[in-house]
Amino acid sequence: MKPTTAEREALGDALAALSAALVAVLGLYITFATREPAMALHGALLAVAAIIGGGAVFSFMNPTEDRPERADYVDGPIKVATIAAIIWGIAGFLVGDIIAWQLAFPALNFDLPWFSFGRLRPLHTSAVIFAFGGNVLLATSLFVVQRTCHARLAGRWSPWFVVWGYQLFIAIAGTGYLLGITQGKEYAEPEWYADLLLTVVWVTYLLVFLGTLARRKEPHIYVANWFFLAFIVTVALLHLVNNASIPVSITSTKSYIVYAGVQDAMTQWWYGHNAVGFFLTAGFLGIMYYFIPKRVERPVYSYRLSIVHFWTLIFLYIWAGPHHLHYTALPDWAQTLGMTFSIILWMPSWGGMINGLMTLAGAWDKLRTDPVVRLLVVSVAFYGMSTFEGPLMSIKAVNSLSHYTDWTIGHVHSGALGWVAMVSFGAIYCLVPWLWNRKGLYSLKLVEWHFWISTIGILLYITAMWVSGITQGLMWRSYDKLGFLQYSFIETVEAMKPYYVIRAIGGLLLVIGGLVMAYNIWRTIRGDEAVDLADQPRVAAAPGLRLQPAE
Repeated sequence: MKPTTAEREALGDALAALSAALVAVLGLYITFATREPAMALHGALLAVAAIIGGGAVFSFMNPTEDRPERADYVDGPIKVATIAAIIWGIAGFLVGDIIAWQLAFPALNFDLPWFSFGRLRPLHTSAVIFAFGGNVLLATSLFVVQRTCHARLAGRWSPWFVVWGYQLFIAIAGTGYLLGITQGKEYAEPEWYADLLLTVVWVTYLLVFLGTLARRKEPHIYVANWFFLAFIVTVALLHLVNNASIPVSITSTKSYIVYAGVQDAMTQWWYGHNAVGFFLTAGFLGIMYYFIPKRVERPVYSYRLSIVHFWTLIFLYIWAGPHHLHYTALPDWAQTLGMTFSIILWMPSWGGMINGLMTLAGAWDKLRTDPVVRLLVVSVAFYGMSTFEGPLMSIKAVNSLSHYTDWTIGHVHSGALGWVAMVSFGAIYCLVPWLWNRKGLYSLKLVEWHFWISTIGILLYITAMWVSGITQGLMWRSYDKLGFLQYSFIETVEAMKPYYVIRAIGGLLLVIGGLVMAYNIWRTIRGDEAVDLADQPRVAAAPGLRLQPAE
C-alpha cells in the first residue's frame, strides 16, 4: 500500500532529525578532540548549526497530524538565499575595496595577520563568487525550475538544508581564511573538511533540482533549466577532482593534495577556468534566459539559437583551461589546445549575447523606462565584451604581454562585476516583489541610482586596470640599448599607484550601490508603500501551482 503524504513526511522528519543529531555529535567530538583552536571553532560551528537545524525539524514533527498535499511553491529557502546574497554581496564588495586601498597604501594592513592582503584576498574572491554569486544562483535556479516545470521542489527538508548548509560552508571557509587556513588553490582555498561539507550540500542540491525536473507537469524542459543543470553537474565534477586531498587527521585542518607538479597545475586551471565557465557563466546564462524575457514580456529571440548556444558552450568550455599556463612546464600541445578552444568560444558566447539582446526586439523602449531591464541588458553587453576579451588574451602573443599583469584583473572584474553582478542585481530586483507578494519595488528611482553608481564604479575599475596592466607589461619587457631591463620591479609598482587609487574609488562606488540596493530591498520586503508605483511596469509573477487533490 502506498504511504500517505503524512507518513512520508513523518519518515523524512525522523531521518532529518537523526542526521542532525549525528552531525552535532561529530561537531562536538572535533571541538573537544582537536588541539588546533581554529579546528575547535569550526567544530563548534558545525555542532551549533546541527543543533539549531535539528531543533527546527523537531519543532515541526507531528506524526499524528494528517498533513494534506501543499498546493503552493516552496519559496522559503529562496527567500533566505535572496537575502543572504545581498548581505554576502555587500560584505564581499567591502572586503574587496579594503584590499584595493591596501594595494595603494600598504600601511592599511596595520601589521595584523588576519587583516593582511594575503588573508583578505581569498576572503574577497570567495565572498563575491561563491557567497554572493552562489546564493543568487541558488535562489534563481530553485525559483525558475519550479515555475517552468510547474512543480514543487523535491524534498521536504532538502531545499532548506541546501540553502542553510551552503551558508555554513561559507562561514567555515571565510573564518578559515582569516585564521590562515587555506589549500592555496585559486578559487578552491577551503580545506578538506569545508570541501567535504560543500560536497554533501552540492549533491543534495543536484538531487533536489533533478527531483523537481522529474516531477514536472510540463513536458518540455525550458532552456534556462539546461544551463542551471549543466552548472550544477559540472561544478560538482570540478570540485570533486580538483579538491581531492588526504587530511592529516580528522581533527586537523591540514591536508595534502593528491596531485603534484605540473599535474596539479593542470588540474587546478582545468578547475579554475571552468569554475568561471560553469559557475560564473552557464549558471548566470540560465538567469538571463528566464529573467530578461520575463521582465520585458517577450519570448526568447531564437529558441533554436539558445539550444545551439547551450551545447556548443558546454562542449567547448571544458577544454579551455590550459591557456592559463602559457610559457610554463605544461606541454606545448596542451597550451595550444587550450588557446584553440578559447578562440572557438567566441562563436557560442556571442551567439548567446545576441540572443539575449535581441529578445528586446519590440521592447527597446523599456531600456529608457525600466532601470531593472537596463541592469539586465547592460550585463549581457558586458558578457559579450568579456567573452571577446578572454579568447583574445588566450592567444600566446597577447598572453605574453597580459599575463601576470593588472590587465587580467581588469578582465576578470569586467566579467565578475559587469556581467555577474549586474545580472544578479536585476534578478534580485525581479525576485523580491514576486517572492514577498508586493505590487512593486519600494523605489524604482533608487534602482536608477544603483545602476548609475555601479556602472560608473565598474568603468573606473576596469579602465584603470586595463591601463595599469598594459603599462606593466610594456615596462617589464622594456630594454635599454645595452640589452638590460630598463625598469626595476619596484619602479613598475610605483607607476601603478594612481591606477590603484582609481580602482579603489571604483570599488567604493560598488559598495555604495550595494547599500542602496539593500535599503530598497529592505523597504520592499517590509511592505512599505512604493513611492513611484505608477511608474513601475506590471510584471506578474508566474501563476500559482495547482495540484491534484491530496491522497
